[in-house]
Amino acid sequence: MLKVVRARVGEFWRNEDGLGMLEMILIIAVIVIIAVIFRKELKAIIENLLSKADKKTNSFMDGGE
Repeated sequence: MLKVVRARVGEFWRNEDGLGMLEMILIIAVIVIIAVIFRKELKAIIENLLSKADKKTNSFMDGGE
Protein backbone atom coordinates (compact mmCIF):
# COMPACT_ATOMS: atom_id res chain seq x y z
CA MET A 1 0.00 0.00 0.00
CA LEU A 2 2.79 2.42 0.90
CA LYS A 3 4.59 1.66 -2.37
CA VAL A 4 1.46 2.52 -4.35
CA VAL A 5 1.05 5.83 -2.52
CA ARG A 6 4.73 6.67 -3.05
CA ALA A 7 4.46 5.83 -6.73
CA ARG A 8 1.38 8.04 -7.14
CA VAL A 9 2.99 10.95 -5.28
CA GLY A 10 6.14 10.53 -7.38
CA GLU A 11 4.11 10.61 -10.60
CA PHE A 12 2.26 13.70 -9.43
CA TRP A 13 5.52 15.43 -8.47
CA ARG A 14 7.12 14.71 -11.86
CA ASN A 15 4.05 15.71 -13.84
CA GLU A 16 4.75 19.18 -15.25
CA ASP A 17 1.51 19.66 -17.20
CA GLY A 18 0.12 23.10 -16.45
CA LEU A 19 3.30 24.30 -14.82
CA GLY A 20 3.80 26.98 -17.47
CA MET A 21 0.31 28.33 -16.85
CA LEU A 22 0.92 28.47 -13.10
CA GLU A 23 4.15 30.36 -13.62
CA MET A 24 2.41 32.86 -15.91
CA ILE A 25 -0.37 33.41 -13.38
CA LEU A 26 2.16 33.99 -10.60
CA ILE A 27 4.18 36.45 -12.72
CA ILE A 28 1.02 38.38 -13.65
CA ALA A 29 -0.08 38.43 -10.01
CA VAL A 30 3.29 39.85 -8.91
CA ILE A 31 3.14 42.53 -11.62
CA VAL A 32 -0.40 43.50 -10.60
CA ILE A 33 0.58 43.67 -6.92
CA ILE A 34 3.58 45.88 -7.73
CA ALA A 35 1.41 48.12 -9.92
CA VAL A 36 -1.16 48.50 -7.13
CA ILE A 37 1.48 49.28 -4.52
CA PHE A 38 3.28 51.86 -6.68
CA ARG A 39 0.29 53.17 -8.66
CA LYS A 40 0.77 56.81 -7.62
CA GLU A 41 4.43 56.81 -8.59
CA LEU A 42 3.73 54.99 -11.85
CA LYS A 43 0.94 57.43 -12.68
CA ALA A 44 3.28 60.39 -12.10
CA ILE A 45 6.01 58.85 -14.27
CA ILE A 46 3.60 58.09 -17.12
CA GLU A 47 2.04 61.57 -16.95
CA ASN A 48 5.52 63.11 -17.03
CA LEU A 49 6.53 61.06 -20.06
CA LEU A 50 3.30 61.85 -21.91
CA SER A 51 3.70 65.53 -21.11
CA LYS A 52 7.23 65.54 -22.52
CA ALA A 53 6.07 63.69 -25.63
CA ASP A 54 3.23 66.19 -26.10
CA LYS A 55 5.62 69.15 -25.79
CA LYS A 56 8.03 67.61 -28.31
CA THR A 57 5.20 66.85 -30.72
CA ASN A 58 3.79 70.36 -30.46
CA SER A 59 7.27 71.83 -30.93
CA PHE A 60 7.81 69.69 -34.03
CA MET A 61 4.41 70.49 -35.52
CA ASP A 62 4.82 74.24 -34.91
CA GLY A 63 8.00 74.25 -36.96
CA GLY A 64 10.59 74.05 -34.22
CA GLU A 65 9.73 77.29 -32.43
